Amino acid sequence: MSGQGTVVSLHAAPSGGVPKGSVPFLVVGMDGCEGDLQRNKRHHGGPSRAVCLYAAERMEALRHEGHPIKPGSTGENVLIAGLDWSNLSAGDKLAVGEVVLRLTSEAPPCSTIAASFTDGAFTRISGTVHPGWSRWYAAVENEGTIAAGQAVVLNSSA
Repeated sequence: MSGQGTVVSLHAAPSGGVPKGSVPFLVVGMDGCEGDLQRNKRHHGGPSRAVCLYAAERMEALRHEGHPIKPGSTGENVLIAGLDWSNLSAGDKLAVGEVVLRLTSEAPPCSTIAASFTDGAFTRISGTVHPGWSRWYAAVENEGTIAAGQAVVLNSSA
């Protein structure tokens, strides 16, 4: 599978946690995004969870369901439009300019993002409960800078 999307927005939290504020660009390294702190390194960050990605279309659908979700509110660093989110899998690679990201695992939701969901129903984006609706964690295979509006090129591992 291959495909192309676009970076809609970028997010970071210098003091950690959520929501993550909008930023014009992200400098992405092997251990994560500059200016984006993770408070709980046991569950967030590190080489296999350096960047968190989510689909703009999924976010919009959740808003239509009545959830108060908005860009950055679920901890994603990169919000992407145009990819077939339900067909992504671990090992897929996304090229964003010079940056190459390899999907490592679905990002399990936790109670810290409950404010983004009606009645705190954060499991709405659990890949186990709702396949194809999860955010994704990615490792960085090539470092660099990501800016809003850049093309995202998917190269599937399948």
